[in-house]
Amino acid sequence: MTTAETHTAPAPHSRPGPGDARSPLWTGPFTLYFTARAVSLLGDAMMPVAAALAVGALYGVSGAGLVLGTWTGTFVVLVLFGGVLTDRIGARRMMVAADLVRVLTQGVLAAAFFAGRPPFWLLVTMAAVAGAAVAMFLPGVNGMVPLVAADPQRANATLKVADALAHLLGPALAGLLIALTGAGAVYAIDSGTFLLSALCLALVRPAPADAGRTARTGGPLRHELRQGWREFRARTWMWAVILVWMVFGVLLFGPLVPLGSALVADRLGPNAYGLAVSFLGAGTVLGGLVALRLRPARPLAAGTAAMVLYTVLPLCVAVGAGLPVLLAGHVLGGAALAFWSVMWATSVQTHTPPAVLNRVSAYELAGSVSGISLGQLLAGPAAALAAPDHLLLVSAGACLAGCAVLFATPAVRGLPRTPPAGPTAAG
Repeated sequence: MTTAETHTAPAPHSRPGPGDARSPLWTGPFTLYFTARAVSLLGDAMMPVAAALAVGALYGVSGAGLVLGTWTGTFVVLVLFGGVLTDRIGARRMMVAADLVRVLTQGVLAAAFFAGRPPFWLLVTMAAVAGAAVAMFLPGVNGMVPLVAADPQRANATLKVADALAHLLGPALAGLLIALTGAGAVYAIDSGTFLLSALCLALVRPAPADAGRTARTGGPLRHELRQGWREFRARTWMWAVILVWMVFGVLLFGPLVPLGSALVADRLGPNAYGLAVSFLGAGTVLGGLVALRLRPARPLAAGTAAMVLYTVLPLCVAVGAGLPVLLAGHVLGGAALAFWSVMWATSVQTHTPPAVLNRVSAYELAGSVSGISLGQLLAGPAAALAAPDHLLLVSAGACLAGCAVLFATPAVRGLPRTPPAGPTAAG
């Protein structure tokens, strides 16, 4: 029997349990946490546009790519250590510290842009520091939700809606600010969002019964990384999903944006692609709202069924569909991915012992992000070897095949909405 299989289910909350209709969502702790995440997500959504427009205008496409790649690479390298430190120190403390670091990095860049032309080394250095801060921040996001909400699924769905709205508003706001005032204002606002996020998180006070759920760990770092890996590996449903998601990253999510944007812009113009991205965000809001209402007995099976519909998105781009069909495909794709995301996050939070949740989350983050990064890197060379529309047909096929693998995996298909009351089997 594996380590994870010997864990009993987490002790029930003193509040009404998950799925209890009497459980209030908008308690003080959740309201503070929601505010922190909402403003931080808005700032995050502005940054890719700022980097593409501001850094690209100064140092070209390769310069912007290097800055973004530095951010992503630093995150992937350090996120596992972020999971260990979060389990040692506590999610809330680590998230506050990471936010304060990003207040500094974005504030420095704001000052540099206001002063004139920032040196390239400063842009790369701040990107690396910010990526390290995100690696310390994100492992705690999963761990915090059960501490501030008695109903994780409703909380995750509400946060997903906020995420979608941020990605609808953030890019447009960033573009407008750069046009009117320059990049300095975007970075200054981003710094402010992290300051507000840190303040809200510092004020969060989980219920006493919940506060004890984050066990402080000790011992060598290598030992804790191994323990996190054992807990991750012991859950067949978890590593099976991440393996599929790594393939999705390489063949689906990674190449979809660079290839899809080029195809849509060439056929229908750049405004059409911007409109499609907005409809994708609208679909994400829709998916989050559906996840607020539906409570499937087998959440990952229901999420996989939704992901089958995501196939429509790369397919409608690949076949050169007209604008109405293209927009409908993006709405459907956004809704499908949002619904899956809520089912997945809730499953991870409710089926993983709290003492190792942050480390386990770090492993699933590392796997998911590394696949997307590789897919983005390979999109250009692949497009030189095959037509982009043919590559997106491969993406659509990969989506269907990956969903078939998930359906065929009993541990994924059969995972219940909540753990059994007694000792749980990790697989």
